[in-house]
Amino acid sequence: MAFLLAEDLLLLLLDDERGTVRGVSIDLRVPLGAAVLAQLALDGAVRIDEPASRWHAARVAVASGAVSDPVLADALTLAAEKPRAVGDLANRIGKGLRDRLAQRLADEGVLERRDDVVLGLFPRTRWPAGNAAHESEVREALRGALLGDRTPDPRTAVLAGILGALDRIPAVVGVRGEEARAAKRRASRIADGDWASEAVRSAVRSAAAATTAAIAASAAATSVVG
Repeated sequence: MAFLLAEDLLLLLLDDERGTVRGVSIDLRVPLGAAVLAQLALDGAVRIDEPASRWHAARVAVASGAVSDPVLADALTLAAEKPRAVGDLANRIGKGLRDRLAQRLADEGVLERRDDVVLGLFPRTRWPAGNAAHESEVREALRGALLGDRTPDPRTAVLAGILGALDRIPAVVGVRGEEARAAKRRASRIADGDWASEAVRSAVRSAAAATTAAIAASAAATSVVG
């Protein structure tokens, strides 16, 4: 099967044994939606227009016609309604996306679906790993880009940008201490670097920025409630 960028991101964030996402303080709606937007941008289906000033957000406009994957097609339909800021559109695209992607991956045997009840009251669905071969390939590509001197391909660069915004680089590539700090610095350079075309840089930066903004908004809401 052809995996979506958002599916790769979800696989990296899910604990293979527990089937849950650990260590992420926000709902995955925006990160997954941002990964879908980044893929559309890399495929030339949407254009991400850089903001005119720091007071404005990058906006998304449709650049070409139809796409075949239903998740991408639904996202493109939303993008075609009107120009929207990346964060707003990512949030809309990401609604219900986690379970939709997880079920797709389970249908392919990549994940397993396990339904249970917590404390005898609360239904829960977990998604432990089934066939982890593809996830291992994605993780190794990340390790090569973040810990070695491998030039990342555009998909790996987007993943590095979003994982960096979520502060999940060390956990995903399995490093600690100085090696973890070096990997995080490398992820930041990849997001802003001059190694790729402007279209790729815009996609990486916008996906990471949308995720970072969602984290900041979540933290602010928690502070107000507290």
